[in-house]
Amino acid sequence: MKNIKNTSKIALKKAVAGIFIAYAATFLIANSAHAQTAAWPAKPISIVVTYPPGGGADTMARLLAPKLGEALGASVIVENKPGASGQIGAAAVAKSAADGYTLMFDASSFAVNPALYPKLPYDTDKAFKPIGVTALFPNVVLVNAQFPAKSVKELIAAASARKDAVAFASSGNGSAQHLAGAMFESAAKVEMAHIPYKGGGPALNDVVGGQVPVFFGNLASTLGHIQSGRLRALAVTGSKRSAILPDVPALAETGVAGAEVYEWNVLVAPAGTPDAVVSKLSAALQKALDAPEVKARIASLGGDIQKTSPEAAQAFVRQQMTLWARVVKERGIVLE
Repeated sequence: MKNIKNTSKIALKKAVAGIFIAYAATFLIANSAHAQTAAWPAKPISIVVTYPPGGGADTMARLLAPKLGEALGASVIVENKPGASGQIGAAAVAKSAADGYTLMFDASSFAVNPALYPKLPYDTDKAFKPIGVTALFPNVVLVNAQFPAKSVKELIAAASARKDAVAFASSGNGSAQHLAGAMFESAAKVEMAHIPYKGGGPALNDVVGGQVPVFFGNLASTLGHIQSGRLRALAVTGSKRSAILPDVPALAETGVAGAEVYEWNVLVAPAGTPDAVVSKLSAALQKALDAPEVKARIASLGGDIQKTSPEAAQAFVRQQMTLWARVVKERGIVLE
């Protein structure tokens, strides 16, 4: 009996010791993780832009990077990794360490690619953790100055005469201009001829020159042509009028509902990045967007600043993925 009691005491002591060791280990791990997060960032942060230098995403990233660095107390470096509609840069970031030191700055194609490319090298919804959407830039429904339509109603009337009676240009199949035009066709119940070009520059030049009458362009890149009178703006595709073009109606005002389209940018981290680090990045992004020079620059490009939480940013991206999957399916859009 005595041996049994001694054995029980020894077992109890071992169990208590095991619990203590486990607790101590958990405590040390938690403290270590907290210390690492508290010390973050301890080295430069890299923002991978998935498009070439000089484009809209690159412009926004380079505008925000210095302000992010100030807010975080670390250097923030912008690195361009273009190719395959953003897939090359996105794949690299998806595979990078989830430590907050490698981020990605992408455009609206981030939410379109899953519908256009059946086999992406990453899972858009699971491979990334959104930090924040920075700004929304509405498109503009544009016609060549010599085209007879002076309003959206007149454009729809011209396009309704017969299938493909009116053509619109884009920078290529599946591009932002193509998708905006496709959504307009669905909402206005018209069938226009899509003329894809190899790049936005050649497409816009031919619309300005009168070879193709219609273009669904980004406000920032087409504003000069609107102001010079070479292009006529019939509507903006946002939910409200643009402060830059106060006399141009929002598309919904013209009777065309369900065609609200924006080009936008989002800052994301690899999935698995600690929530505490994402929270720090989110707070720094809000500060960067509050900077007067950032506000002024985005306003000059026709954008509306978005100060979103990581959760709201993720919900927005998912909503956009659902939207464009529907449009791509409805319009039968395929890449050639």
